[in-house]
Formats: sequence, structure tokens, C-alpha cells
Amino acid sequence: MSLSLEWIDERDNGAGEKEEQWMDLLEKLLNIAGEKEEIARGIVTLTLTDDEGIRELNRQYRGLDSATDVLSFSLLEGEEADIHYDDEYEASEEGQEEWVDEAEANNPFADMLGDIVISVPRAELQAQEYGHSFERELGFLFVHGFLHLLGYDHGDEEAEREMFSKQEAVLAEAGLTR
Repeated sequence: MSLSLEWIDERDNGAGEKEEQWMDLLEKLLNIAGEKEEIARGIVTLTLTDDEGIRELNRQYRGLDSATDVLSFSLLEGEEADIHYDDEYEASEEGQEEWVDEAEANNPFADMLGDIVISVPRAELQAQEYGHSFERELGFLFVHGFLHLLGYDHGDEEAEREMFSKQEAVLAEAGLTR
């Protein structure tokens, strides 16, 4: 298994032809970022939403009653994650890789890196404000969210420089410059 992207569009009248093109771009970015971070295997789930959808998540999980551009929910953080699954889950199907780690064989979440949620209207607005394409802004938010899934943060200047440098390297390799 390699890195893969699963996506959901929660917006009214979303999930059309242009969103399919976005997913091609985001899968490319996922693979570039994964290669740079030496992550060869995993599943990332992306949810496209609107400002109200992301506001509700921000309120529920961060206690902030405001819309934001991107949220990340890592399944890699902490060994005591509150994840429940059915012990009877069949981890291997014919034609797929067999589980190497028997302890993870019955865990359907073993390959899940986490979830990224992006507000499409916020991304559109920010692309206009920053004077670059929507695709670049969407890519920036996605890579930003992916790096958060891996544990990167921007709580201080040094960490912010490192994270933003990694983001820009991925975007540049994909041809998404300002």
C-alpha cells in the first residue's frame, strides 16, 4: 500500500468535475510530501466544507467559535487515542498486502494518518487576498494540514520556519508558486 487520499464533499452542490481535478492535484501533493517526509504508507481523509461546517468543528474540538481555513485531526498522536473498532474486522482481503504487524492485523485504523478539513469558501477568499491561484491556496492548506497530521506545528518562530519551509518545498516541486 502507498499513500492514498479519500475525500468527502459536504458542501451543497459540491463534488463536481472541478473537485475531481482538485483531488488529482492533492494526491500529487500528498505523494510529494510523503516522499519528503519518508512516509510510504497511509490514508489521509479530506473533507471539503463551508465556513459554517468548519466553524462547528472548530467550536466542538478547539473551543473557538469562528471559521478557520483548515483543521487537522491526527490519528498518529498519542498512544492512548480514543479509537474504537470491531475486533472482527477482516484486515486483509484477497489481492491486497498482508499485515506484517500481527498486533495491528485487526485494527482497521492502522493505516489512517488522520483527517484534514478545508473550508473551500475560506480558501477562495484567501487566494484572492494573497493574489495567487485557488489551486495554490488549496494545495497550501492541504500540505499544511498533512504536516500537522505528522506532528509539525508552528507554535514558535523556529517551528513555523521549519513547517512553512517544508510546505513551500512541496508546493514548488508541484509547480504551485506564488
